Amino acid sequence: MAEEVKLFGACGSPFSSRIQVALKLKGISYEYIEEDLTNKSPLLLKYNPIHKKIPVLLHNGKSIVESLVILEYIDETWKANPILPEDPYDRATARFWAKYIDEKCVAAAGKAFWAKEKEREKAVEEAWDCLKTLEGALKDKKFAGGETLGLVDIAANFIAFWLRSFQEIFGVELLTEEKFPDLFKWSEEYVEHPIIKEYLPSRDELIVFLNKRLQNLK
Repeated sequence: MAEEVKLFGACGSPFSSRIQVALKLKGISYEYIEEDLTNKSPLLLKYNPIHKKIPVLLHNGKSIVESLVILEYIDETWKANPILPEDPYDRATARFWAKYIDEKCVAAAGKAFWAKEKEREKAVEEAWDCLKTLEGALKDKKFAGGETLGLVDIAANFIAFWLRSFQEIFGVELLTEEKFPDLFKWSEEYVEHPIIKEYLPSRDELIVFLNKRLQNLK
């Protein structure tokens, strides 16, 4: 019996993109269902009734939510091309940095972009502190896990692509080659990876995604 794999996502979302990249790396066939974030479908609300957000992975009728949880589920379910290290300590370290990216880096960057003018300077400095910490963790490696993409790289997709694109849209500089040379170099390597490029939105798609995000905040 064939496995049923479906992904509820939204074009322009870094969190949806994470799951698409992981499924591609694993060679898993799936059905992609595009969600309108301003008019969420009954199925999305059914499968993620608590947070009511994308992405949602549906595997043989069972729903898994929250992108980092989904990534670990994918890695544990389909063993080929692992995205987490085999060594327990290295796995724990990867989980730590993935969580740090979501809870600290993404949150700080979002705050810097959306902050009011009088609060922006402090918010930008907080974002810089997070990026400096993240850069220190790279230690001159091509990717966070070495020579191949792993959980931390996939989780850091917002830093590599969305953050740099949002800088142009919002006019707020956070990640520059001068300030964070190692992190900037990593981001260049990341967005040129053939699988990553397949799931990066265009500038127009990003603007549409941002506008929908703004409507959701009203």
